[in-house]
Amino acid sequence: MLSRRRFLAALGAGGLGLAGWRLWPEGGLWHACGPAALPAAFARHELLHRVWEGLDPAQLWDCHVHLLGSGDSGSGCWLNPRMGSLWHPIESLQKAFYLNAACVADKAGMDAAYVQRLLALHAAFPKGAKRMLLAFDWHHDENGKRVEALSPFHTPNDYAQRLAREHPQHFEWIASVHPYRADAIEALEQAAKGGARAVKWLPAAQGMDPADECCDRFYETLARLKLPLLTHAGHELAVHGGRLQDYGNPLRLRRALDHGVRVIMAHCASLGDGIDLDRGPDSPAVSNFKLFARLMDEPRYARLLYGDLAAVGQLLRAGDTLRTLLARRDWHGRLMYGSDYPLPGVMPIFSPRGLATDGFLKQEEALFLSELRRYNPLLFDFALKRLLAVDGRGFDTAVFESRRVFADGLKA
Repeated sequence: MLSRRRFLAALGAGGLGLAGWRLWPEGGLWHACGPAALPAAFARHELLHRVWEGLDPAQLWDCHVHLLGSGDSGSGCWLNPRMGSLWHPIESLQKAFYLNAACVADKAGMDAAYVQRLLALHAAFPKGAKRMLLAFDWHHDENGKRVEALSPFHTPNDYAQRLAREHPQHFEWIASVHPYRADAIEALEQAAKGGARAVKWLPAAQGMDPADECCDRFYETLARLKLPLLTHAGHELAVHGGRLQDYGNPLRLRRALDHGVRVIMAHCASLGDGIDLDRGPDSPAVSNFKLFARLMDEPRYARLLYGDLAAVGQLLRAGDTLRTLLARRDWHGRLMYGSDYPLPGVMPIFSPRGLATDGFLKQEEALFLSELRRYNPLLFDFALKRLLAVDGRGFDTAVFESRRVFADGLKA
């Protein structure tokens, strides 16, 4: 049995950390996974109507939706066996939370169940809103060789593309191509032809250094194809320290920006510290979020650098970081909505009550959100980000009109 300390470490290792044990989860540890449909009276709630005021649903593209599966349908999806091994309790606990959040079981039919649950949750959104499904490439070493043992999971481009084609009214897709692959440029070209709207990286988990000169051809191709790079920035809690963790330093993405690539830093680099590479490799570490802010404030990147709000509002990413994101209204045109699905269904990592205590929500809003989450975590995440505010001002409508960054013909 895990001790309380190891339990909290396990949650933190998967991005599920609790900001101290003061927060026994107000919604419990596990999602109940009942029907996604809202009760009629609740569906008419004034706050639910308010979150849509002034917003065109057709412009709402959730840019951060994880696509997971076991591969039982022939999808090619794969989950690292470590995540189901009793010899690896932390990984096993992470997997249990992820699957519970998506309301799927570790058995035959997982691929289809994951997609059907996502569609059921998405049905609560008005016509025109879409989810951008993330493919996820394997970890590769410095020689471009695939390393399954270091890969947390794999979701093929072909699978994400197929689902987007089967459900064009609901889904777009984002490819994942490791730049160290021998066929990286070919795979990138193929993804663009197949309708990919962007490319997804998670450097610490996949093993790419965004500042490596071997990425230059990849960046040149991204810029030519006008494909944004959606890449994790800041610490990745599924990876423990060391060189790979350094790959999440926001300053390592200068190389991509200087090649003219539109870069979307996932989570606005809102966790951990990074070396201030602008001052040299031996400089002290500073907040990754401060490094993100520095880049956001550089005029030359004003039309290239964006941040997504995936996971913003979680316990580990609230506080001063959330306060700054809300207050920097000059950034709002370059921030965009992402849900980080299925994480909104991981019960311990959000606390509407705590956000109300910290002044980001009104008490009645926190109660509404806690109840909404019982039925539809995806709608909960959207409503939460629409209601968050400081000094009575929330995120600008532009934050939720993210289609503009990905649509065909858009100029950076």
